[in-house]
Amino acid sequence: MAADRDLGVAFGSAWFRGRSLPPTGWEMTAATGVRGLRILTEAGPFAEFTFTETNPDALRVLEANASGRPGVRVVATDARRGVDGGPFDYVDLDPYGTPAPFVPAAIAAVRLGGVLAVTATDMMVLAGAQPAACQRRYGARPVRGRLGPEGGLRILLAYLAREARDQGRTVRPLLSYVRDHHVRVYVAVDPFSENSPPVGSIDPATWTGPDVGDRGPYGPFWLGALLDAELVGNLSVPPGAARPAEVRSFLEHLKDEVTVDVPFYYEANRLAGALGLARPPALADVLAELRAQGFRAARTHVRPEGFRTDAPRAIVERTVAGLSGGR
Repeated sequence: MAADRDLGVAFGSAWFRGRSLPPTGWEMTAATGVRGLRILTEAGPFAEFTFTETNPDALRVLEANASGRPGVRVVATDARRGVDGGPFDYVDLDPYGTPAPFVPAAIAAVRLGGVLAVTATDMMVLAGAQPAACQRRYGARPVRGRLGPEGGLRILLAYLAREARDQGRTVRPLLSYVRDHHVRVYVAVDPFSENSPPVGSIDPATWTGPDVGDRGPYGPFWLGALLDAELVGNLSVPPGAARPAEVRSFLEHLKDEVTVDVPFYYEANRLAGALGLARPPALADVLAELRAQGFRAARTHVRPEGFRTDAPRAIVERTVAGLSGGR
C-alpha cells in the first residue's frame, strides 16, 4: 500500500495547493494512522486533523504516532456515528473490506466543495465473484471477468452518487482507479444539482462498447468520467514517495487515459482470441490506426495491454482484424 499512500499525498498536494486557508481533515478508520499522517505531513499544512479508531491495539499505536503533532486529535469512536468538529474539507474512508456502512456518515461530514476519499477492498463482491452480495451491499449487478474490477469501481461511484443524492448532495469524481486488490476514489462533494449524475445500467443487447458478457443488464454503474483532467494534469510524484518509479509510471498512464475517459476497455490479445485471429496486433499499432480513423484511443491504467477508445466495438474489432491480417 506504500504506492497507494504516495498517490494520496500526490492528490492532497495538488488539490489543496493555493488554498487561502489550511483545510481540516478526518480519517475515519485510521488504524495506526499511516495514511492520514503522511497526507498531514507531506500534503499539508492542515488546520486540524481528526483520527478515529475503535481497535484498542491500533489505537495505542495511533496515539503514539500522532502524539505531539499540533492540531491533531485521536478519538476512540465508531466512525459510523460521526465525530464532532466537522464539517471537514477532507474525509478519508479506508476500511478493511466494504466502505458501505460508513458512507452515510462520511458524506454528511464533508464540507460542500470538499473531498471524500474512499477505498473498497471487497473485490470478490464488486468484481462479480459474489453477485448476490453485490446486490445486497451496493444494489448493483456486477460484471464478471477481466472487466470486473473496473465494473466494481463504477459500482462504488454509482453507490456514492445515490447516497449523496439522499442527503441532497452530489459527487464528482476527481481521481478514481483500480490497483491490485482494491479500488479507490476521490470525489468532490458538491451541492445538489438538478442535473442527473451519469449513473445507469448496461444492456448487452444495445451496448456498443467493450464486451461485458451476456447476462445483463449490469449495474447501475457510474458511466461518466473517472478522472478530472485539470487535477490529473497537476499530479506529480511526491518528494518523499516510497515508490517513486511505480507512482511516476502510474501517473503517466492516467495523464494519457484522461484524454479518452470512457467506460471500460479492450485488450488486443483478447480481441484476437475472440475473433479467431492468428496473432494479436501490437497495441501501439491499434492506437495509431484508431486515431488515424478520427477516434480517440489511449492506454488504460487498469491493464498493461488494455486501451480505451470512443470507437464503437464493431470498428475496434474490424481494426484489430485488419492489423492482424484477418482470420
